[in-house]
Amino acid sequence: MMPNLFDVELVFELIPKLLKYLPVTIELTVISMLAGLLLGLLLAIIKMKKIPVLYQISVVFISFIRGTPILVQLYLSYAGIPLILKYYNHFHETSYNINSIPAIFYVLLALSLNEAAYNSEVIRAALLSVDKGQTEAAHSLGMTYGQVMRRIVLPEAFIVALPTLGNSLIGLMKGTSLAFVCSVVEMTAQSRILAGNNLRFFESYCALALIYWAMTILIERVIALLEKRFDIDFKSLRKRKGDVILD
Repeated sequence: MMPNLFDVELVFELIPKLLKYLPVTIELTVISMLAGLLLGLLLAIIKMKKIPVLYQISVVFISFIRGTPILVQLYLSYAGIPLILKYYNHFHETSYNINSIPAIFYVLLALSLNEAAYNSEVIRAALLSVDKGQTEAAHSLGMTYGQVMRRIVLPEAFIVALPTLGNSLIGLMKGTSLAFVCSVVEMTAQSRILAGNNLRFFESYCALALIYWAMTILIERVIALLEKRFDIDFKSLRKRKGDVILD
């Protein structure tokens, strides 16, 4: 009798069990992306302004992050931070409880710094794409640097960077599958646990692949809708600006 080498029904039975850990994956993705955008914007401005000391630090940081695998960065975060705290406790005679730090913190830190390094280059290119004539005109009207950035530069740069940032978001979402190396149980870790229980590794990984595939398609659709919406808004905004100039 031919053994049941692949159980299709089991694949779909495992999907609901894996989806119970979807909130962990979403939490890791959203928080890391938001932190990565903010830090990436800060790094982009530092590089554009070439602020002394900070510029050199940002160059080394970006080079290191882009030159090392995210898996290694997760290991460094998971093993390095407790080590740093031990030295800090020793030399400053403090008693910070290292074991009280949740494992998810190490994952969020590593993913956020990784996103910041990659997003900084995307954001910097988008900021440089904004017409300097608009910023100069805004400054001549008395706007501060912060007002120019908030009202003119950032909205237009966001539209330029949106497709690339969307791809970065997809990559980040898939990168959260490595969180298990820091003892964080999300969908990938749970799929390994379930596979270990029933020894149906292929079915478990197929179920996991279907979930990630569906999430990727969903993000792509949302990004496409945002691109269409913001492109329309941007065109109407430029038209209104042109009308004002003509008046």
